[in-house]
Amino acid sequence: MDAIDKKIVTELQLNGRQKMADLSERVGLSPTPCARRVAMLEDAGVITGYSARVDQAKLGLPVTIFVTVELEHQISDAIGAFERAVRQFDEVMECYLMTGSRDILLRVVASDLTSFDHFLEHQLMRVPGIRSTRSSFTLRTMIRRDTLPVN
Repeated sequence: MDAIDKKIVTELQLNGRQKMADLSERVGLSPTPCARRVAMLEDAGVITGYSARVDQAKLGLPVTIFVTVELEHQISDAIGAFERAVRQFDEVMECYLMTGSRDILLRVVASDLTSFDHFLEHQLMRVPGIRSTRSSFTLRTMIRRDTLPVN
């Protein structure tokens, strides 16, 4: 990626809905070459999609919980089975394979503590292969970035 590609990525992270004419002006290209570069960045997988940022509290999901999961076995089959199972849960917004004493870190959203308890008891804890879980509830979000630094 050259400097112009980086500018394109930065601009699209800030506003993915902007018109090609506006984007091309911001990055210093005419619209046709700018559109070609955007298409190349999409084809290369640098740009993976476009979406709207949504306020989770206004959608009735004000509670964010981080759940660490320790698996009974840390072999690839067990990790894959766990991943396939949690992909089915809409409450799981992110899932990371971790180093350290906990194997998995989940970011889960819920409408309230009762709904999280239901999710934990009737969905997550029914996934085979879980040895233990620990949940931490967020009090407030101090920093949240939606754009990656492009250097």
